[in-house]
Amino acid sequence: MLDVNDFSDLKIGLASADSIRTWSNGEVKKPETINYRTLKPEKDGLFCEKIFGPTRDWECSCGKYKRVRFKGIICERCNVEVTRSKVRRERMGHIELAAPAVHIWYLRGTRSWLAYLLMGTQPKEELKAKQLEKVIYFGANLVVSVDEDRRHADMGELELEIRRELEAIEADGRLALTQRQERLEADLAEAEAAEAKESELRALQRHADKDFEETAESFEAERERVERAWEVFSDLFSRQIIEDEELWRELVDRWGDYFEGGQGADAIARLIAALDFDAEEETLRAQINPPEGQRPLSAQRKQKAIKRLRILAAFNRRDNYGRRINDPRAMILDVVPVIPPELRPMVQLDGGRFATSDLNDLYRRVINRNNRLKRLLDLAAPDIIVNNEKRMLQEAVDALFDNGRRGRPVTGPGNRALKSLSDMLKGKQGRFRQNLLGKRVDYSGRSVIVAGPTLRFHQCGLPKIMALELFKPFVMKKLVDVELAPNIKSAKRMVERRRPQVWDVLEDVIREHPVLLNRAPTLHRLGIQAFEPVLVEGKAIQIHPLVCAAFNADFDGDQMAVHLPLSAEAQAEARVLMLSANNVLSPAHGRPLVTPTQDMIIGAHYLTEMVEDGAGAGRAFRTIDEVRFAFENGDLSLHAPMEFRGAPDLLLAPANGGAARYEATTAGRVFFNDALPDGFEYVNFTVGQRHMGEIVDRLARGFHVAEVARSLDAVKDICFEYASRSGLTISIDDVRTPPRPLREAGRQDRAPVPAGDHHRRRAPAARGGSLVRGH
Repeated sequence: MLDVNDFSDLKIGLASADSIRTWSNGEVKKPETINYRTLKPEKDGLFCEKIFGPTRDWECSCGKYKRVRFKGIICERCNVEVTRSKVRRERMGHIELAAPAVHIWYLRGTRSWLAYLLMGTQPKEELKAKQLEKVIYFGANLVVSVDEDRRHADMGELELEIRRELEAIEADGRLALTQRQERLEADLAEAEAAEAKESELRALQRHADKDFEETAESFEAERERVERAWEVFSDLFSRQIIEDEELWRELVDRWGDYFEGGQGADAIARLIAALDFDAEEETLRAQINPPEGQRPLSAQRKQKAIKRLRILAAFNRRDNYGRRINDPRAMILDVVPVIPPELRPMVQLDGGRFATSDLNDLYRRVINRNNRLKRLLDLAAPDIIVNNEKRMLQEAVDALFDNGRRGRPVTGPGNRALKSLSDMLKGKQGRFRQNLLGKRVDYSGRSVIVAGPTLRFHQCGLPKIMALELFKPFVMKKLVDVELAPNIKSAKRMVERRRPQVWDVLEDVIREHPVLLNRAPTLHRLGIQAFEPVLVEGKAIQIHPLVCAAFNADFDGDQMAVHLPLSAEAQAEARVLMLSANNVLSPAHGRPLVTPTQDMIIGAHYLTEMVEDGAGAGRAFRTIDEVRFAFENGDLSLHAPMEFRGAPDLLLAPANGGAARYEATTAGRVFFNDALPDGFEYVNFTVGQRHMGEIVDRLARGFHVAEVARSLDAVKDICFEYASRSGLTISIDDVRTPPRPLREAGRQDRAPVPAGDHHRRRAPAARGGSLVRGH
């Protein structure tokens, strides 16, 4: 198997028949899979051990060679190599087709590559995909090549022969009609002599007239057939498609030496082989950029010519040795590759039955039809039977590569369409998106997220059980290092039994070991961020409320994945580049993505609001400790206007040499500004959502990331605290029960009302104040 370190780039191209044979370890000749008695793979079948390798490690099929000491030996009895069974994941086989088949991807796709490739340079030579399909599925005939020189040389002689034949047909027709007339006259004379009735004479006449008409029509049809055949042959050209089977037989019988043609993939292969790619490319370039005096192509035909030139040039590219890089003949399959059996497994179920991959059924159809076609060719069966079997083989190959792309899909039990090779590759569940791009990663886990309001900005809450499983190897090593366990095995046992010492070691291990949190879909860089883990109880991951915007996360059941950076380089990268504290600004627009929202805005608004007549209004304070003491003693309201002389930004310029005055603020605003870093302009207004965004923006641009993270945490904490103190949330105890008379009145309002009364009672009042009454 190829190692990813052995190559630097990858190029996808067409696989020729020789390439497929090179990949293969043998030809699959039988449709059988496994023997129903021995449950061993059948020889030359789809699971053959001789082709794909042994089903058991270091053991041949017949059991003559066992154990690793016979490595590489091929058993003389069963021809199976003694090797590991995992080679059945990589060894391929092949099926030699009795007749070529067109690869459906190049016939029917977003565009038909075959149709564009084979389309001629003249308007009459244009091949459409539908016409090509008729040829491939034996519904029409294709002219591959015409010997123009020989036809031109013999045209006079051939025309003379046709003229003579037409004259002979006309003469034969006249003779036949004359003989019919004479026979009629003799029959009428005989009838009259026998004194036949008038009705019998009329019936005889009618019968004769019908006979005359049929004879004339038959000779006319024969003449038209010859004339039409001659007309078609006179203008016969390469790439011409003839759907009339009778006309084709006439042309082949009469002038088969002057042209070649046929049906199916074989005719397409011969046409590709006959193409002169260099000449076609040159002609197309001349048509797209015509010389002076030559009429240019119409816009539509020019567009089509450009498309065809692009495809033709791509197929005509050559390597340094002059060989085509992508041979167009490879679009016609002579050999079908058989993928390794472990990629299309057969699994035994509990009841003794087997579940098998759909691919095995599709391969079996191809092999059955291919073997039947081989037998028919050996028996020299009639063309119509052979062509029908070739068509069925083509359909089986189509279903294998892309089931359902043409016509009705091949179905299995329960009328379910079988999954073909294309279905294994495409879509969300295909090989690329599911297995190659969406690999499962070890040292990772996922769980539901909840808010962690007590966390610091750079922290995340990791459930203890999840953390123990993620850091298991590190914990085991640490247990051995600190001599709490004698060896790794006993350390593993301690971890699995969750001994008390394990949790202390886990705390030590996770300290300063960042983890990555990812929320799907990861639409931008900030969809994955690094955090320092904190052990929490429960099974949910806790995340800081301020990072929700970057992840586009909410707490209605969202899940997030945890990944563990292992190497020192990965941990350094996570800490320096990916830590949440270092990713405050959005890389898309440069504005902060960590603005406080929801409850924090409620808390900030409540905290910074000013109420004129609050307790302690007009008092002056010098330090924040004085403000806090007065507030906690109940002498100062949170919202009352007061003077705070500890903030230079609040000092107003004295007017006309008067005493210094300070701008009015509140205790809540003092507490809010205390959460902001030193040097930040005093916030002396009621803070809402927009103001909060501006504050965070100024923070992020004017201060170091560590200071920004500390300030954001402080703002978060104080906003949450005062959102709680505001008592904004409503409980059932806050809903007051109305007095009894009002409850009685409510019950009467809810009593059923007759339809008419209901209408009258609900009618709106008119402008004059009177009610609009129903009639």
